[in-house]
Amino acid sequence: MHNRLFIKLLAKLYGERVGALSKVLESSCDFVYTRLLCSTFCRRSILSLFFIFPCFSHSIQINQSVSPVIVSDKGELIYNDNVFSYEPWHSAQLIGKVRVIQHIAARTDGRKMNAPLIEAIKNARLPREHYQTTTIINLDEAIWGTAVFVRNSIEDSKREFPWSQFIVDDKGKVRQAWDLSHQGSAIVLLDKQGIVQFFKDGALTSQEVQQVIRMLHQLTE
Repeated sequence: MHNRLFIKLLAKLYGERVGALSKVLESSCDFVYTRLLCSTFCRRSILSLFFIFPCFSHSIQINQSVSPVIVSDKGELIYNDNVFSYEPWHSAQLIGKVRVIQHIAARTDGRKMNAPLIEAIKNARLPREHYQTTTIINLDEAIWGTAVFVRNSIEDSKREFPWSQFIVDDKGKVRQAWDLSHQGSAIVLLDKQGIVQFFKDGALTSQEVQQVIRMLHQLTE
């Protein structure tokens, strides 16, 4: 609008030649202005699509199996006759029991993020013949120099809860295969067939904790 007024003012001041030129310039201004509006509209439209249809990067989906993954660097922590050892672990071993998988970064923040759910599971007293908690510790995200202390802590937990499953993932293979966030905590609830019934990458709300506990009771009946 301001450009058009300026061009018309020039035409009045300098005569017909500028007047003729002004029509060309005015049409050019309209073209540029239209292009600018279109460009702005397109950018806003694209941005709005990201809010309406957010991108889902996780490979874990409800009513599907988790993506297959093998942990051979360390693997499952075994505790027999007061001796600790490691065995390669494959996600195919998740079939057979209802289970909550807790994937955590080997950091204090990661462990605390979903501690309320783990405490609720302990209090639920689920039948061990039908249920097992599987904790996968991503040692690749441990703070430099703390890996030994983390492993000692895991061994203490295994000694206290020998019926629980602990997977030590030195290279972060599970986080990569399942597209989980860095330095966080993810919860996956599987039925006996290994099918995902609940999933969240991040801290659960109190309502979500109650939801998972209800689902666990239903699946283990």
